[in-house]
Amino acid sequence: MVVERAEGEDGSGTRAPGFLRPRPWVLREYAVLGDGERGAVVGPEGEVVWLCAPRWHSDPVFSSLIGGAGAYVLRPESDWNVWGGHYEEGTLVHVGRWVTADSVVECREALAMPADPDRLVLLRQVRAVRGAARLRLRLDARAGFGAHGMRETRLEEGVWRAASGEVRLRLAGVPEARPGPEGELRALLTVPAGETLEVVLELSRREEGGRLYAPALWEATEREWRQAVPDCRDLPAPRDARQAYAVLRGLTSASGGMVAAATTSLPERANSGRTYDYRFAWVRDQCYAALGVAAHGPHPLFAGAVRFVAERVLADGDRLRPAYTVAGGPVAPERSLPLPGYPGGADRTGNQAADQFQLDAFGEVLQLFAAAAEHGLLDADARRAAEVAVAAVERLWRRPDAGIWELEERWWTHSRLAVVCGLRALARHVPGPAARRWKELAAAILAETRRRCLSTRGWWRRAEHDDGAESALLLPLARGCLAPGDPSGPLTRELVTRRLAQDGYLYRFERPGVPLGEAEGAFLMCGFAMALAARHDGDRTTAFRWFERTRAACGSPGLFTEEYDVTQRQLRGNLPQAFVHALLLESAAALRC
Repeated sequence: MVVERAEGEDGSGTRAPGFLRPRPWVLREYAVLGDGERGAVVGPEGEVVWLCAPRWHSDPVFSSLIGGAGAYVLRPESDWNVWGGHYEEGTLVHVGRWVTADSVVECREALAMPADPDRLVLLRQVRAVRGAARLRLRLDARAGFGAHGMRETRLEEGVWRAASGEVRLRLAGVPEARPGPEGELRALLTVPAGETLEVVLELSRREEGGRLYAPALWEATEREWRQAVPDCRDLPAPRDARQAYAVLRGLTSASGGMVAAATTSLPERANSGRTYDYRFAWVRDQCYAALGVAAHGPHPLFAGAVRFVAERVLADGDRLRPAYTVAGGPVAPERSLPLPGYPGGADRTGNQAADQFQLDAFGEVLQLFAAAAEHGLLDADARRAAEVAVAAVERLWRRPDAGIWELEERWWTHSRLAVVCGLRALARHVPGPAARRWKELAAAILAETRRRCLSTRGWWRRAEHDDGAESALLLPLARGCLAPGDPSGPLTRELVTRRLAQDGYLYRFERPGVPLGEAEGAFLMCGFAMALAARHDGDRTTAFRWFERTRAACGSPGLFTEEYDVTQRQLRGNLPQAFVHALLLESAAALRC
């Protein structure tokens, strides 16, 4: 490797254009690296534009994705290039690729595993595939959403050390880099044809020692991914199923808690105010992921999810929160940030929905514990948590709640059917004296919900006094909340298809006076839920059609966001959205036979 000059040292004493903040891209172009404790968003020009340190809910060190300062760039020097990339199958090891006028360059990158909650290591391995690779490097760590620049930048025994806020950092592999005027590190590098450059970045709460030896870190990371992600060759779309599992693993902490997405404030629709912080563990989403895994087999993620959810239920009972940090703590209050934001977004951190009452979460919890019993994994703590959850349902099911979409409190049909589904599943898989009481409670809730929420035409309405179609109903219908042969299930699916489908994609619900697609994007979780519902009704052809159409709505790295703009064929919302990947996995498992 040859180091020619520090970036910006062009003889004029001015900063080179590469010093500028990375520009935003459409969401389909971004890849995400994850180790379970945090995630890094990487743009197509080799720029790390989002990384919270040391944990998911910590403030970011790199936040240019939403208009903050700080970035970590390692990319070809020339702007005249085209890019691509892919994940190594069944991992979140990403391989970026650039073709320039005179070279082909690949950058293999990952967050090192197994992960330490207080320390992260980002690995980058650049290979000059054809011709010499001329590279630009810039490391500008700025903790606290850009508030704290790099300080104490110094070279010790070939490794750069610095600090930003309370975060300490080390950079190994480029000792010839040079500090810029604000402490950032910059360099222009040449990697000869056929050779490889290894760069290791460590961020930690503490001053670290020890060697940052790239080969050993890569070996441990590769071994961890091989052990974490199961073989899915028995499923349709096996590569996508494995990738979905890898995403869920990359979003799941050692505590068992899984964040809903790696990011905050990416808009679901431009300038609509619908931007949220998803760097927390939603109980509902956690259950969706675990049920998706359990549909294929009791793989490693499942037991962790059961443990995390049981701990939350036992601690909080009928005061169960919709969301927690992955450490099990409360979600921070929502607040705005003084940043420009991703185009069309309004920056914020924290989430006010974490204080809502959402009855359907108890239904998903009961389904999770039923699946644990089915696989022989319902331990004493989870069994006690199941009983606590049933007792909460007994006390709370008549109360209006905010529901799955976190709206105003109403008598939402989906919430009640989700609870019925959970009670019936628990009674099937946990025999004993209590099973009869659970069945009777399910029957009572279903009867009252039928009285209030079943239309005179035989299909389920969104809520009491609301005749609208609702895609969320597809999941409890697919999971057996009704008796076999009950016509209200197929009638509801037909209504949802007729009123909420467009070009093979599905929306959540109608908004009065606003055409589908103008109020929001198609909701990708709902497309997979439709596949499950069609499979439950015995319509495999329709199920496969929904499955195949919905799984096509991903970005080039294969990641899904929450919503999809059908007209523009663009991703919308935070990424990667865990429950979409979870429902893909569950749908694939349901369609394997």
